Amino acid sequence: NKVLVVIGGGDSAVEESTHLTKFASKGVLLVRRDVLRASKVMQDRVKNNPKIEILWNTEALEVTGDQAVAAVRVVNNKTKQQSEIPAGGLFYAIGHEPNTEFLKGQIDLDATGYIKTIPGTTRTSIPGAFACGDVQDKVYRQAVTAAGTGCMAALDAERFLSEC
Repeated sequence: NKVLVVIGGGDSAVEESTHLTKFASKGVLLVRRDVLRASKVMQDRVKNNPKIEILWNTEALEVTGDQAVAAVRVVNNKTKQQSEIPAGGLFYAIGHEPNTEFLKGQIDLDATGYIKTIPGTTRTSIPGAFACGDVQDKVYRQAVTAAGTGCMAALDAERFLSEC
């Protein structure tokens, strides 16, 4: 039962904050602006959660602790006032843009930069090229699903190579 800090203002941050309250005594959401960019439904969810405190116009400056996170030093970017939040964990949820710019024009990407795959597989527009994890999953973006699609890609690649 520790305080967990989440950085971000979009759907990912709000969803992460809400999820983490299952494991924390309190969640603190650091939002560098004075508004959330999350959808209305997600905003309502986080604003109505009594275990979540939203700190507006606030940015993380430093994480302190010897072997683990002990606190997060923050600054209000309007007043410049600094404070420290005792915390047992820090989570960054500041956007999920796939790092696929270098593939543009070589492999089919969707409008937001995710690699397009054939449904139910990890196969891409290029035979022998497979995509997995956060470069092709714009829905879940979790380590466990990335690992799962990584396994799928390995199996798809093995199948492809055996057919060559």
